[in-house]
Amino acid sequence: MLTTLAISNYRSLLHLVMPLGPLTVITGPNASGKSNVYRALRLLAETARGGVIQALASEGGLDSTLWAGPEQLSRTVRNREAAVQGTTRKRALRLSLGFAADDFSYAISLGIPPKTVSAFAHDPEIKRETIWAGPFYRPASALVDRQGSVIKIRSAKSWEIVTDRATSFESMFNQVADPARAPEVFQMRDAIRGWRFYDHFRADLNAPARLPQLGTRTPVLHHDGRDLAAAIQTILEIGDGEALREAVSDAFPGSSVAVGWSDAGRFSIQFQQEGLLRPLSASELSDGTLRYLLWIAALLTPRPPSLMVLNEPETSLHPDLMPALARLIGRASENTQVWVVSHSSRLIVSLEKLSQCQSVALEKDLGETRVAGQRLLDEPAWHWPDKESSG
Repeated sequence: MLTTLAISNYRSLLHLVMPLGPLTVITGPNASGKSNVYRALRLLAETARGGVIQALASEGGLDSTLWAGPEQLSRTVRNREAAVQGTTRKRALRLSLGFAADDFSYAISLGIPPKTVSAFAHDPEIKRETIWAGPFYRPASALVDRQGSVIKIRSAKSWEIVTDRATSFESMFNQVADPARAPEVFQMRDAIRGWRFYDHFRADLNAPARLPQLGTRTPVLHHDGRDLAAAIQTILEIGDGEALREAVSDAFPGSSVAVGWSDAGRFSIQFQQEGLLRPLSASELSDGTLRYLLWIAALLTPRPPSLMVLNEPETSLHPDLMPALARLIGRASENTQVWVVSHSSRLIVSLEKLSQCQSVALEKDLGETRVAGQRLLDEPAWHWPDKESSG
């Protein structure tokens, strides 16, 4: 389980270190930085998928994603050195992302490359990557360390250079993830690749979830919900079918859901509402009903990931559905760590009633996103590897 997320110099996140729990809900007013936290986590996930440079490029490049606020000391430094409020410094040229977990922790820093004649001169390069044991980085706890083109692995009490020719545009996850020689890299890569993000389910008339689809066993719902019927049938056959039936009844009393299929193997939703003489197909469902069924299929997956991130799951749902959605999310958090980014006060209140829920409220100060009410001593311990020697 992730216990801490740290972000530095990403958009409005000049210095953010936030605690995480089994179920974490991220709240805050509009423009407080919730979307930036979500996007930073997705960017972090791209390191293990080999797409972090491309993801940054799609956001406009490193220059567009670096902290764009006043060139002043970070909040941590300002709190420690209150006498120098307003002191300026050279704008940081590194974007850093990291997390602490129960087993291994990880951080990556990306920076602007030196001037070159290459056509890819605007591509950022990976300056530092580190995997360590423990909740925060110490040189003695480092297990794998990458500085520029050199990747080292700790062997007993010494360091072994795995390669001194690592490419600047690829994470070490794509270069030294060997289960025998670098098991920590291999394990961390697979763990991050397993993170699951759901940020928008289409429910318009042409949405994939409304159309009959060729069905195969589907333990993991596609991010756009195209395989909804197959995912629900999979839950009914090899997952927690009783939980699915309870979730439907909790949100829509007297209703039930089933799946029909043709000889050609095409699956379709059959939603039975109380008082109707025939079940409704997915094409007949309201946007809210269809989206709720998609959330049921996503959250009751027979193959839970180590982390599931939900971005504004309340979209298009009636406020009366928020307590049921909170209970569904709470049930999912018993098997996987869940993040929820939400604007809905009713969903937030319902989630905060759950014993395992940790609420993190964000606010803005001079353009900088902060955790509301978090003082220096409240912040989880965190040290960036690129600020220290690797030992």
